[in-house]
Amino acid sequence: MNMTPVAAAMGDAPQSAPPRSTRVDIGTLLDQGPFTGMQRLVVLLAALSIVMDGFDGQLIGFAIPLMIKEWGITREAFAPAVAAGLIGMGIGSACAGLFADRFGRRMAIIASVFVFGTATCAIGLAPNALVVAVLRFIAGLGIGGALPSATTMTAEFTPMRRRTLAVTATIVCVPLGGMLAGLFASLVLPLYGWRSLFFVGGSLPLVLGLTLLAALPESPRFLARRPQRWNELGTLLGRMGRPMATGVVYTDALEQRSEKQGGFRALFTLGYGRDTLATWVAFFMCLTAVYSAFSWLPTLLLSEGLELSVAGSGLTAYNLGGVIGALACAVAMTRWGSFWPLLTCCAGGAASAFLLQVVDIHQDTGLLIFGFGVHGLFVNAVQSTLFALCAFIYPTSVRATGTASALAFGRLGAVFSVFAGALVITRGGAQGYLMLLGSVMVLALLALLLVRRHIPRRLPGQP
Repeated sequence: MNMTPVAAAMGDAPQSAPPRSTRVDIGTLLDQGPFTGMQRLVVLLAALSIVMDGFDGQLIGFAIPLMIKEWGITREAFAPAVAAGLIGMGIGSACAGLFADRFGRRMAIIASVFVFGTATCAIGLAPNALVVAVLRFIAGLGIGGALPSATTMTAEFTPMRRRTLAVTATIVCVPLGGMLAGLFASLVLPLYGWRSLFFVGGSLPLVLGLTLLAALPESPRFLARRPQRWNELGTLLGRMGRPMATGVVYTDALEQRSEKQGGFRALFTLGYGRDTLATWVAFFMCLTAVYSAFSWLPTLLLSEGLELSVAGSGLTAYNLGGVIGALACAVAMTRWGSFWPLLTCCAGGAASAFLLQVVDIHQDTGLLIFGFGVHGLFVNAVQSTLFALCAFIYPTSVRATGTASALAFGRLGAVFSVFAGALVITRGGAQGYLMLLGSVMVLALLALLLVRRHIPRRLPGQP
């Protein structure tokens, strides 16, 4: 029986390596092949790097109240230190793709983890807010670079049929890491202070970085573009249960064709302009809400007279809700499309923030914490699944550019949240802060109403 080279490479042939003249399309091999234990390990390692990303990224939010108190400065005076980290994240996100394309996804992830781990450790030695700003900027470069690099690695090791859920699960590790940071901070801060929080919190990524150096392989699709590394690719495919002969010629036909097309200008041509601007606004508003919580929620609750442990619990609940909401929304979108799940979550995010305004912070602390968990559920459900919406809106030739540009524009919302949050808390207290959270989700809802290319509802009988 005659078999195509790809079919032989995918394991439908007898258990022998293909002949030296075989040409193998690495894209078909990975997209349609099995999801082996080796591939699952890579996805797990990529996800762990994002857990540490979210962990280190949110430590500052728990430490700000104590740092302000120790140095005798105002919230507004500390805002530039928080903003510096977010600016670093924006630059790191923008540069991560260039670094990963030149030096590999593996080194992009490992370098990011070591950068933010080392800088976070160093914050424990900071004598003032200016030094914190510099170190947070450096940490932000790594924190911002880890997410796109890790999600790319996850996508390139996962078969097409499982890719959306795998990438969403990787993104969800940001609030998961933040939740763990909250639990960690509640144990460390009362006993050892904020400096120990950064010493230990920065050491954990360094340990993970060493593990990644030993265990994380390079992306097969990256290796397929470099003939001088095809022997390395063959070894990797053997570990993935797909043995290859040393003379195999590797191609990636679909991706290599698309790489010759597209560009930033394509985001505003062929009818994509409206969807591009709408998703940019949605990212901006969602990240304004998310980072208003990450940066200022513990500070707000502490300024209202609550205990430090309670203040930290608010952000922990927010992140826990975010993990649940993101996964639930991803499942809902696979069945009902993106329009109604996203709009429902935007409305839920706005309503939960507005309803929290009637809660007595001092008498109903438990209800307050629960309310922030619900708000985090809705906001993170929108934010995490916006990546899937971008992946659907744009064709392969501009998909990465479209998603990266939306995230980069959204980072401006994160920077805006730092100064807006400090100003609103100082002048409007809890009521003004909750009004900000609710208002930006209303604007996100309006932006998503304008999107033309929502993910369609799955029809009965579709797989």
